[in-house]
Amino acid sequence: MEYMNSIQMLWTIVAFILFIGIVIWAWSSKRNEEFHEAKNLIFEEDDAELSHENNQSKLGNKHHV
Repeated sequence: MEYMNSIQMLWTIVAFILFIGIVIWAWSSKRNEEFHEAKNLIFEEDDAELSHENNQSKLGNKHHV
């Protein structure tokens, strides 16, 4: 059963190193621009929907889907 403890310990170390790697990758300054774009995506979609609705109302089509 000694080998089971070793496997569990090794798995814990691998998982911890993977976690630390993901944290470093996520907080890396290289990713800052991508995160800036991602956090503004929701506003771009709203602008596109509003533009579509304005075009529909100008055409006289009052039907909302």
